[in-house]
Amino acid sequence: MISQNNVQRFAVYGKDKTVRICYACYQEVSLMNMTQVGKFIADLRKEHKLTQEQLGEELGVTNKTISRWETGTYLPPADSLLRMSELFEVSINEILSGKLLTDSEYKKAAEENLVQALRVSGFSLKERIDYYKHKWLKDHVFILIVIGFCILSLFVFGLLIKKPILVSVTPLLVALAHAWRYNTMMVYVESHVYD
Repeated sequence: MISQNNVQRFAVYGKDKTVRICYACYQEVSLMNMTQVGKFIADLRKEHKLTQEQLGEELGVTNKTISRWETGTYLPPADSLLRMSELFEVSINEILSGKLLTDSEYKKAAEENLVQALRVSGFSLKERIDYYKHKWLKDHVFILIVIGFCILSLFVFGLLIKKPILVSVTPLLVALAHAWRYNTMMVYVESHVYD
């Protein structure tokens, strides 16, 4: 997510803006002070005597990503917020508020942070489904090519040796391959979209 002129850009996948499966959502951010959140993350990291690189390893991100969070350029994704909350023994609300909260501040901050999170989570169900379909296809392109090559080879072989049974069985194999691809892809999509 990139914040410029009080506007955030949330990217789900890929580094290049031209990647087809990179979704972006622009939302105005007024409740969360990105710089304050970043400073709080840096203070917590230093308090626990961790370098940016060590925290990055703990969270599965690079030290550059940690630096971007700490400068307020990016806001950490939900899974990183959850892990930092556990690691630093503070609530996610405190991280998103950019400070330790008293009991009276906590309820107000929780409501504000929830409302803000709902505003900036602008990915529709269709966008999430499309993202995970493309991701599955990208991860399984080699298998799909091998299956297609095998079916095509069987068809050509049947033509060459003049065996109509081999030629006639290939449409059935194509239908079965398509059904397998679609079903396994949708199981993957459903397991990720609805988590």
